[in-house]
Order: sequence, then structure tokens, then C-alpha cells
Amino acid sequence: MENKTVLITGATSGIGEATAKLLAKNDFNLILCGRRAQKLEKLKAELSKSTKVTTLSFDVCNKTQVKEAFLKLAPIWKDIHILINNAGGAHGLDPIQTGKIEDWDAMIDSNLKGLLYVTHEVLPVMVKRKSGHIVNIGSIAGQEVYPNGNVYCASKFAVKALSNGMRIDLNSFGVKVTQISPGLVETEFSKVRFKGNEQKAKMPYKGITPLSGNDIAEIILYTVTRAHHVMIADIVVLPTAQASAGLVNRNP
Repeated sequence: MENKTVLITGATSGIGEATAKLLAKNDFNLILCGRRAQKLEKLKAELSKSTKVTTLSFDVCNKTQVKEAFLKLAPIWKDIHILINNAGGAHGLDPIQTGKIEDWDAMIDSNLKGLLYVTHEVLPVMVKRKSGHIVNIGSIAGQEVYPNGNVYCASKFAVKALSNGMRIDLNSFGVKVTQISPGLVETEFSKVRFKGNEQKAKMPYKGITPLSGNDIAEIILYTVTRAHHVMIADIVVLPTAQASAGLVNRNP
């Protein structure tokens, strides 16, 4: 049986990069997507020792770039079996009354519209084949709202609604839809949220052992390797020190 092809957005760091490395070890062919072409090529060179790899460099927020990237995809890569919608992020941590519109736009564009743009390009082959698997990376912020989370939480609640809607609409086509919602994961996430402020970026993880990209990658691997008749619909995963979005047991 030919190895399955997986497309991963946001593959150049964090959860996306960890997932790419783990899936490469488990005989999946990889389409690695991201904005940083140089990092994509470096990762391709590393993982090509284990499996077949190609790359697409584009910004998920730009629907023209997304469409053009998929048009460039060689025919041998177009039969995508698994889509991992991982790209996204948080920008700022402001109360709604002082929030910045550019931050709101960035979160809605990447977390919601970007997911839709990429899914729109991948779905036709899955629907035609009557099989496939979409994995949407959500967040604990899509399960409960926390102070100053406002628009970020709204965008991740939308991902939850979309995942549920996709699962309903694609049911008759045999396409699985999984949402994975992590709590505190130590990646570049905080650096982006706090505009590169290293000190602030470390604060969410202070006094705890947070999740890692590898932890989420292992869960993704589990969901995409279940039997054909088994679909993992929704997973919330937290570090042991975290009981909810706002309750974290920090060691002194």
C-alpha cells in the first residue's frame, strides 16, 4: 500500500514542525507549508532522508497565495489523504476596549479564514475519493473564554464550530474531522502574542511543565492512524498543572 500524503500548515516551527518530524518517521509523505521558505527547505532536506517531502511557501491569510501555491503542486502530490490545519496564532493580550484592530484582523485571518482557504483547496480530492481526514488544531481558548482572550477565543470557538460543521457536511463522503484543543504548549506562540518580548513570552510557562510540540504531534499521529471505522472527533489536552484556561498550579 502506498504511503499516505499529509499536508501540514505552519510546518516551520512548534506543533507543525514536531508533527512533520514524527510523521516522517512513520512512513507518511509530507507536503510542508509555511511562510518561511528557507526554513521549509531546511526541514525538507532533513526529512527527505526518511520519506518523500515537498514544500509550499505561502501565507494562509492570503487566499490568492493559497490558490497559486496549490496550482503549482505537482500532480503526484495532489492526492492528499490528511490535512493538518495547524497555522494560526494569538496577537496581543488586551481587553476588548483597548484591543488593536490589526491584531483582531491577524487572528481572524490566520485562525479562521486561513483554515478555510486551505481546506477549500484540499477538500475536492477527498470528496471525490470518498475518504480523507482533516485535523484542525484548536485551543482550550475555543472551549472557554478567559480574561483578555476575547477575539482570540472567538476565533478558536469558530474553529470548534467549523470542525463540527465539517464533520456533519462531510459525513456522507467518509471524510473524518478531528479537532485537537491544547492548553499551554511552549512554542513560538507566546513570542508572537507578546510581539517578541522574551520576558513576557516566558511568563505563561513559569513554574510549570507545559506541553511541547512533540506531545501534540503524538496525539495527531494517534488520531490519523486509527482504523477506517474509527474517528476521534474532539480532544482537549492540558499539561497536568493546568485544570482550565485560567487555572494553573504554579510551583513557587
